[in-house]
Amino acid sequence: MFKNYLTIAWRNLLRNKAFSIINILGLSIGISSALVIYFVAHYDNSFDRFEQGGDRIYRVVGKGTFDNRVIHYRATPAPLGDAIRANLSGAEDVSSFRYYREPRTAAGNVTFKSQPNVIFADNHYLNLLSYKTLAGSADLTEPGRVVLDASRARLYFPRESYHDIIGQRITYNDSVVATVSGVVADLDERGNTDFSFREFVSLATMLDNKYLREQNSWDEWGNLMSDQQLFVRLGKGVRPSVFEAGLARLNAKYQVHKGHELELQPLSDIHFNSQLGTIENPSADKSALFNLVLIAVFLLLLGCINFINLTTAQATRRAREIGVRKTMGSSRGDLVRQFLCETFVLTTLATALSLAVTPFLLRTFSGFIPQGVRFSPAQPYVLAFGAILVCAVSLLAGFYPAMVLSSWKPVQVLKGQVIPGDRGKARIRQSLTVFQFVIAQAFVIATFAVSKQINFLLNQDVGFQKEAVFGFRTSFYTDTAYGRRKILLQQIQQLPGVSKAGLASDMPLSSRAMLTSVTFNGVETDVEIKSGDTSYLGGFHIALLAGRAPVDADASKEVVINETYLHVLGFKRPQEAIGQLLSFGDERRPIVGVMKDIYVHPMNHAGSLVKPLIFTEGDERAHQFFVKLPGTAAMDSWTPTIARIETLFKTAYPNEDFEPVFLDDVINNFYIKEQKTEKLLGWTMGVTIFISCIGLLGLVMYTTRQRVKEIGVRKVLGASVTSIVRLLSTEFVRLVAIAFAVAAPLSWWALHRWLQNYAVRTELSWWVFAISGAGMILIALATLSLQTVRAARANPVDSLRNE
Repeated sequence: MFKNYLTIAWRNLLRNKAFSIINILGLSIGISSALVIYFVAHYDNSFDRFEQGGDRIYRVVGKGTFDNRVIHYRATPAPLGDAIRANLSGAEDVSSFRYYREPRTAAGNVTFKSQPNVIFADNHYLNLLSYKTLAGSADLTEPGRVVLDASRARLYFPRESYHDIIGQRITYNDSVVATVSGVVADLDERGNTDFSFREFVSLATMLDNKYLREQNSWDEWGNLMSDQQLFVRLGKGVRPSVFEAGLARLNAKYQVHKGHELELQPLSDIHFNSQLGTIENPSADKSALFNLVLIAVFLLLLGCINFINLTTAQATRRAREIGVRKTMGSSRGDLVRQFLCETFVLTTLATALSLAVTPFLLRTFSGFIPQGVRFSPAQPYVLAFGAILVCAVSLLAGFYPAMVLSSWKPVQVLKGQVIPGDRGKARIRQSLTVFQFVIAQAFVIATFAVSKQINFLLNQDVGFQKEAVFGFRTSFYTDTAYGRRKILLQQIQQLPGVSKAGLASDMPLSSRAMLTSVTFNGVETDVEIKSGDTSYLGGFHIALLAGRAPVDADASKEVVINETYLHVLGFKRPQEAIGQLLSFGDERRPIVGVMKDIYVHPMNHAGSLVKPLIFTEGDERAHQFFVKLPGTAAMDSWTPTIARIETLFKTAYPNEDFEPVFLDDVINNFYIKEQKTEKLLGWTMGVTIFISCIGLLGLVMYTTRQRVKEIGVRKVLGASVTSIVRLLSTEFVRLVAIAFAVAAPLSWWALHRWLQNYAVRTELSWWVFAISGAGMILIALATLSLQTVRAARANPVDSLRNE
């Protein structure tokens, strides 16, 4: 019986090639998107599922209020780990480790300029994640020891066995020497993980080094650095809320950060929490993943709607077949199974086509897809998902047409009577077509609106000059000679192609934030702070509203505040703040100037428009060079100047890389996520329009076939081609217009909510909706004309010869 179903299904597919191709294309696009997004979702949800007791592992994080906004951060004070061990019960393991930011390493006869994935850790870290020892002893108790994972061991010592590596020496930044005590298996061999560290220097090595201990603020409770991480594994039966109460007591005892709280972040949340993030790997965005799933669902629905519309529209062509089958004894169940089998064949073909194009799609959309996603159709979970998808789509697309076609009464069908309920089915087809174009229209409007917002962000006045300025850094860990930086700066300032150059802690706008507590008249406020030399404000053309810029002073450092902090302090006019003293702990610094507000963070973070900000004279921790080039010169003329600066840099720092970055490029890169969203929406817009239009083309093909004799009569009676095209197109254009009327308010509401994520945002202009609606109607008309013009120009003799 099933073989008979398949044979008939295949014959019907060949008999209606055009409609079959349209259905297969529509379904394959939806299935392809579902497969790709399934790979992404499966990959992101597979992180850190293998750790022993993973449901009891938590990261200690902080939460506080800054600038009237709740902020979350992963930084913890370095002494907190020891304090938890000494004062709190309920934790099986407490692991506090510090990221060693890309040190220069020398192993054997090879030197690596900047090596990632290195941390200072102790045995608690290795126990927390249950590393498997391959050679030696994974013991990080003593100073001067290092444990490598297998990948790092092969990189450093490619010709030696793991056992021969034990006892080898590795030098970090020409000053820290450690002996390899053990080799452990790669953690990512057990599964995807956000713990991407491969080299573990004993924490005791850092604590015994006075310079490293001070540089990493290991003994300071009030210093929060995002490179410091703290994890705990709670004992069985210990409730996280109880342990958090203990953290609150420690917070109060040591005054970790006044007004801030310590919380536990579950291990399962780390990969998806973009606010807290990880150290090395980019975080996945749950909302973005959810939106991708919605896109896949929409595309699948569009393909299924095409199938339903075309199948029910062609119902009359199979009416006699159904009548004969019922007369010969076929039950309704037999007919339902037959039509579902036909849908199954089409869906299977569409799935096969999707599997063939999925590798191409993964390469095409590599910019939107995590690097670890791999296509492997032979994997059991892929085969299972594909089978579920085929069955689900077959039922979704085929059930309604099967129930409709199998419900007809054979006597009425064989007499050629009008099929009951056909008008109602036409309304259902119209409703489904409107739904298709609502989705397509929504993506068109969203694409235009997102593009408008991105252009608005990129062209926004940030309060300082961002053109013709580039910067480069020296290593925070290895460049300890401040005098060498000053000499290099003087050499750069003397170059003829340099307008201005200086040293600073950071650029005016960056994703990083340095907070400090400042007291004025007994009121303590968290304020962002930036530091630089005397050329900073002038080099970036930051306007002063009153006073002057700080000058070099050994005795007391001077500060400049921005307008926002001016009003926080209670002053109305900038001149009132000049000469007032701000307290930085035990140190008091005079306000010598008030500058205009500038944007210190990207504008794609709500509430980050302008912060209370202090600019102060730079110190020995300033490692950021900035260079202002002649703004009127052509970019080609800057190349020799940059080359001379590189020569000076390599002379001063022969072992470091010169990596200049232009400030406007840095700012543009802040909005890569938005630019990717724009491109993804553009692709989705094109696909939804394509699916909707091929469905529209299929319906108009059916309509013109049904009305071929009417068209012939009208032409004989003198109707023009234009009038016939208008007659055939009016109904479909009306459906597209209704779709726009539905999509416009829904899109406005969704886009309005999306724009609330931005401190600075564009307006949802009327022309965005007008252009989108007009464009959609023009595309629909162009699609309709492919068939309507052909039908209108046909010779009426051909359609009327049998009358």
